Amino acid sequence: MTTVQAGINAPKIVLAYSGGLDTTYCAVYLSKIKHYEVHAVTINTGAFSESDILVLEQKAKQAGVASFKCIDVRRKYYESCIRYLIFGNVLKNATYPLSVSAERAIQAISVAEYAKELNIDNIAHGSTGAGNDQVRFDMIFHHLAPQVRILTPIRDQQLSREEEIGFLKEHGITYDFVKAAYSVNKGIWGTSVGGKETLSSQAYLPEDAWPTAITESQPKDLVLGFEKGELTHIDGKRFDSPVEAIEYLQLLAQPYGIGRDIHVGDTIIGIKGRVGFEAAAPLIIIKAHHLLEKHVLTKWQLYWKDQLAAWYGNWLHEGQMLDPVMRDIEALFVSTQATVTGEVYVSLWPHRFVLKGIQSAHDLMSAKFGSYGEMNKGWSGEDVKGFTRIFGNQTSIYNQVNSAVQHD
Repeated sequence: MTTVQAGINAPKIVLAYSGGLDTTYCAVYLSKIKHYEVHAVTINTGAFSESDILVLEQKAKQAGVASFKCIDVRRKYYESCIRYLIFGNVLKNATYPLSVSAERAIQAISVAEYAKELNIDNIAHGSTGAGNDQVRFDMIFHHLAPQVRILTPIRDQQLSREEEIGFLKEHGITYDFVKAAYSVNKGIWGTSVGGKETLSSQAYLPEDAWPTAITESQPKDLVLGFEKGELTHIDGKRFDSPVEAIEYLQLLAQPYGIGRDIHVGDTIIGIKGRVGFEAAAPLIIIKAHHLLEKHVLTKWQLYWKDQLAAWYGNWLHEGQMLDPVMRDIEALFVSTQATVTGEVYVSLWPHRFVLKGIQSAHDLMSAKFGSYGEMNKGWSGEDVKGFTRIFGNQTSIYNQVNSAVQHD
């Protein structure tokens, strides 16, 4: 953490800082106008390189903060959130791997913990009044620090982009905040993309809107290795942590244009929204993991996981990561992963991937018990006749009773 001199006896505030226009405005406004001692903190969920962090630090200093710190939470993000999204095969509306909404929860938790560490009861963030993030941040801050005072200058002042830029120029902040045609939010669990096309219901993002260009055209085969539901190796290469495996797979697969899509869903504030995303590694991992599960879990394990996963993903999307029921569902997810160990064979192609099959010592599709549609080794034809009569008995009685009633 770097520190610069602040005013004597100035009240202290922690600012969730990204280095963009909104949080830069907050830093200058809070320090120059409201006379706070501003402690800026950036929570790195996979968006920033070491050089990016140095640039953020320089910008924060220019904005007048008393201190700046970047906290790398990639491992924490995986352990407390991503692993459960994999265990649950969570895709919101069967499409979106919660690339942004999941990371917002861990960012808010980390900011609140940092404020506690500094013993500061004021927290600021740059959310506007128009999206989900304001709810996620405010709610989690209240959960973890009920006494905290939350300041949101952009939301409270209802500022336009032009007003923010004009204010910053008046206070000597002259670097160019060029309004990009597309807003991009990057993390280890995918990158979101928003622009004019996502504000309508019919348009698709153009090629130049996607952060990663398609540079690969030749198919590539991969072997993904899972141990108790976690990705541990790719093509025999073992990783120290699943975070490294995710980042490695992303580098291999995203240049194929895999995992590009637009998610349509219900926001916390009650309106429909669209967002583009590219998430090659998350989608491949979730689909590969799900295929392995279909081979090694029972019918009812799969069924109940599906029911809980949809609810879990939606509650996480709405910022409710700290609800204790989430720990209960996570415990079930972990319990189901005891036999989810094996390898999944994947082929990468431009714009798509193919799951070719699996190999696992826990595969329930074992030839020694018979081959579906071919032969069985566990029962006789007479067994099936008796089973069929008993299995369909209730429905048979219903139809016979009501058939008689209908003829009266």
